[in-house]
Amino acid sequence: MTGFSSFGRRALILVATAAVLSTQASGRAQAEAQLLIEAATGKVLHAENATYPWYPASVTKMMTAYTTLRAIKEKRITYNTLLTMTRNAVAQQPTKMGFKLGTTVTVDNALKMLMVKSANDIAVAIAEGVGGSLEGFADMMNANARKLGMSQSNFINPNGLPSENHVSSARDLGILARALILEFPEAGSYWHISSIRYGNRVMRNYNNLVDRYPGADGMKTGFICASGYNVVASATRNGRRLIAVVLGAYSGAVRAQKAGQLLERGFGSGGLTWLTPSLGTVDALAPIDAQPPNLREEMCGGHRRKPPSEDNQEEEEVAGTAEGEAGNGQAFMLSNLRPAGGKFVLGPPIETTPPVVVFTGPADHPDTVPQVASGPAKKKKKAAAKPAEAKPAGAKPAKPTAAKPAAEAKPAKPKVSSATQ
Repeated sequence: MTGFSSFGRRALILVATAAVLSTQASGRAQAEAQLLIEAATGKVLHAENATYPWYPASVTKMMTAYTTLRAIKEKRITYNTLLTMTRNAVAQQPTKMGFKLGTTVTVDNALKMLMVKSANDIAVAIAEGVGGSLEGFADMMNANARKLGMSQSNFINPNGLPSENHVSSARDLGILARALILEFPEAGSYWHISSIRYGNRVMRNYNNLVDRYPGADGMKTGFICASGYNVVASATRNGRRLIAVVLGAYSGAVRAQKAGQLLERGFGSGGLTWLTPSLGTVDALAPIDAQPPNLREEMCGGHRRKPPSEDNQEEEEVAGTAEGEAGNGQAFMLSNLRPAGGKFVLGPPIETTPPVVVFTGPADHPDTVPQVASGPAKKKKKAAAKPAEAKPAGAKPAKPTAAKPAAEAKPAKPKVSSATQ
């Protein structure tokens, strides 16, 4: 660099560094999928890699819930049908409830544990109880997917734990989210429960938008190393409901932030979506024939400060800046999470409702059904009007009912695993 001043050399270094970070950020964007749609119409407001196949991870449990609710509607089971924890269910990896072999739980309580705790053992108990076996339930899931037009989806298990042929896409997950909302309005409370209480144990929803984003009312998160951090989120404002899908985010905090920004973009249009070019409806998006990206090295490599999992959402990643981390392409991506105003979309957690009590054993009320609710901020009705979330007679939070078997004791705290959902 003969003839260059020290200032000129520094300028070249800065330009080269910016080019490297820009390339890394661009590569990162390609390893991510995003979708924003209107729930009522299916109109696509934003799509980015939305038709690439993707490993859905625990977002799979949306289809597990759909298949279960379909079985209830067809009167093959009820909300009070008892499911049993088998050896196969007990053997599942964390995240899980950790119930002992032989413990029973109603379908209603199982769905709450499934959607809030993302419990893999509960998912298997549901599959075996509703479908007779994991294979039988997977067949039911795939049949439902075909009926809904989810042409890029293939389900191998009910919980989304790693399997090479277990795939979906942002497009298909948007279709599924709409089906859950439109076909089962009575089950809406399952999607936006902030937390559940089992005995003395309180478990918060992994969906960071619940109680942090105005109007958030669902739906499900997921993580495995191969997929990155996924979320299907819904929110309602002024009677208009939007669905955002983010697949392949770098952490739980980042996926919530990006989903919040997508929703904010949609609501910020003021309903004037006719001003933007038409992208058609979600079911009309053309699927892409490709292999799903495998993000294992990026998500679970040795560069991570903490072992990634659904339990460890790495909130501190969001507060990081590029300063002191110029060698990390993620710092560039994280520093761009702030919108033009400089403020984050998400606010601090605000508990709008107390934890919903869940319990094992049979239901105390034979007519238990889920409540109908339009959002997390909706005022609760009297307990008699919402038996599904009412505290069961004789089942105090700190002490399960005496009628429950010993297997219903407080479960052991699950260990963190890179395959955790």
